[in-house]
Amino acid sequence: MSKLSEELAGQVALVTGASRGIGEAIAYSLAARGAHVVVTARTAGGLEDLEDRIHGIGGSATIAPLDLTDGDSIARLASAMAERWQHLDMLVLNAAMLGTLTPVAAIDGKEFNRLLTLNLIAQQALIANFDPLLRRAANGRLLALSTGVARTPRAYWGAYAASKAALEVLVTSYGAEMRNISNVRIAILDPGGTRTQMRARAYPGEDPQSIKEPAAVGEFVANLMVEGFDSTDFHALPKVMG
Repeated sequence: MSKLSEELAGQVALVTGASRGIGEAIAYSLAARGAHVVVTARTAGGLEDLEDRIHGIGGSATIAPLDLTDGDSIARLASAMAERWQHLDMLVLNAAMLGTLTPVAAIDGKEFNRLLTLNLIAQQALIANFDPLLRRAANGRLLALSTGVARTPRAYWGAYAASKAALEVLVTSYGAEMRNISNVRIAILDPGGTRTQMRARAYPGEDPQSIKEPAAVGEFVANLMVEGFDSTDFHALPKVMG
C-alpha cells in the first residue's frame, strides 16, 4: 500500500523490532491504514528510515530506540506513552533473536540466557507494562510473532523453539485472563518463510526469491487488525503468498 487510508485512524500501535524485516513491514502497513505507530529497536538508523517512509505517505510515527532486555526502558516507554495517548490499541510483539542453531546438549548457557531474556522475559515485561493501556482501548489487540518449530520441534532448533513455545503459552494465558474482564484480545502469528536477515542466517542455502517478502506479512497483519480477532486466534502463513 503506497497511500494512506483511514481504517485505523485514531488508533495507536506499538511494534517492537521494527528497524527491519517483518517488524518494519508491519509498522509501515499499520501506518498506511492510518494508525499512529510507535516503533522500537536497539538502534535508531533503521527506525529513522522507516519514519521517513511513513511520513512520505502522509502517515505518522514515533521512534523509540531502546533495548528491550533493559526492563526499566520498557517501563519508561509505557509511562511516556500513557502521558501522551492514555491508551494502546495494538501491541505487536515481534522483536526476537534466533541464537545459534545447535544440539540441545551443546547450547551455550550465556547465549541461552540472552535469548530467553529477549524472546520471553522482555515479552512478559511488555505485556505487564502496557496491560493498563491495552485495557483502556476500545478494542485492544495483542499480536505475538511465533514460529512453526514452537509447535513442531526440530533438531538443532531447541533453544529458539523453546523460547517461542513458552511465549505462545504466556500470551495465550494472558488472552484467557483478559477474555471475560476486558476487550483485550490476543492472536499468534507464524509468518512462515519470509525474506529476512534471520531467515537467511537459518537457511543460508535458500533462494530468497522462493519465499515471500516481509511486505506480505505486513499487509496480512494490517488486515487482521482492521477486521479484529477473538482470543485466541492462531494464524500460519504459507511460504509464498500472492
